[in-house]
Amino acid sequence: MGSRIAIIGDGAMATVCTRILAANGCDLRLWSAFADNADRMRATGRNDRYLPGAELPAGLEITAEAAEAFVGADLALSAVPTQFVRGVWQRLAPHCPDGLPVCSATKGIENDTLLRPSQIIAEVLAGSPDADRPLAAISGPNIAHELVRELPATVVAAAKDEALAADVQRLFTTPYLRVYTNSDIVGVEIAAATKNIIAIAAGILDGIKAGDNAKAALITRGLVEITRLGVALGGRAETFSGLAGLGDLVTTCISPHGRNRSFGDAVGRGRNPQDVLAETDSVVEGVATARSVLALAARHGVEMPIVEAVHAVIFEARPPADAVAMLMSRRPKREDQGA
Repeated sequence: MGSRIAIIGDGAMATVCTRILAANGCDLRLWSAFADNADRMRATGRNDRYLPGAELPAGLEITAEAAEAFVGADLALSAVPTQFVRGVWQRLAPHCPDGLPVCSATKGIENDTLLRPSQIIAEVLAGSPDADRPLAAISGPNIAHELVRELPATVVAAAKDEALAADVQRLFTTPYLRVYTNSDIVGVEIAAATKNIIAIAAGILDGIKAGDNAKAALITRGLVEITRLGVALGGRAETFSGLAGLGDLVTTCISPHGRNRSFGDAVGRGRNPQDVLAETDSVVEGVATARSVLALAARHGVEMPIVEAVHAVIFEARPPADAVAMLMSRRPKREDQGA
């Protein structure tokens, strides 16, 4: 695979990826859905809208024209919030070359269809979420504010096609970013989506000052829920103890920069969830994903009490303290039976 990369999206993760790929000598073109932000980035050399102060690589081509997005590309990196993936790719599909590999850096589950990001792209480009198209996903503990400072980090590149996973690994590996490969794209994408909901719960615990014991229990039991759903959907259990599962879950639940944890913190302190969202420039993926994951759990008969509690707080106006009490008063169970 060559190193001409089309970056689809202009958020914080897209910005970080341009810096990583440019450092590895890739030839880059970034497509933004917003002409005003594309103009601003070209003029300033930064993406202050989503990652203030971060310099964009010299020579980065930036466009808002759909027809220019994939010119000469060997790979497309999709870094678009989940609920906008379908609309963006429907807009770009007429210009996307047949067979162009696509790597998704998106973490979520689409409302209504309950599809993973790579499945949405496959459905738009090839007519079916299960189409045989070269698709990959990159995920893990990758807080953008740390990556832009080139602090040490690790991620996983997942694809059914191991050669494609290895290509993504090569493109993204730097002295500060170690990339592993994984063939379980289902597990990696489910872990990436569900951890955001648990992070909202972690923030709620911070907001009500529930303490470190409570957060440790939440992360542990949250991982049980994530694994339970992922395995039911065809993922491998070991994926959820790896970087995309436990690794990303821990980072998202403890980082002060995590949008989902910060949102939960504000809600835990008594703020109205919709008011908090209205004040947030970036997308809080876990909010919409809570709806999708609860529906997936119901469809597959999977018990997810933490997800249910988060959903109740955000969408059913349940007080955070009541949601915690609900979790604590559940029927006693044996831990070693995975309940």
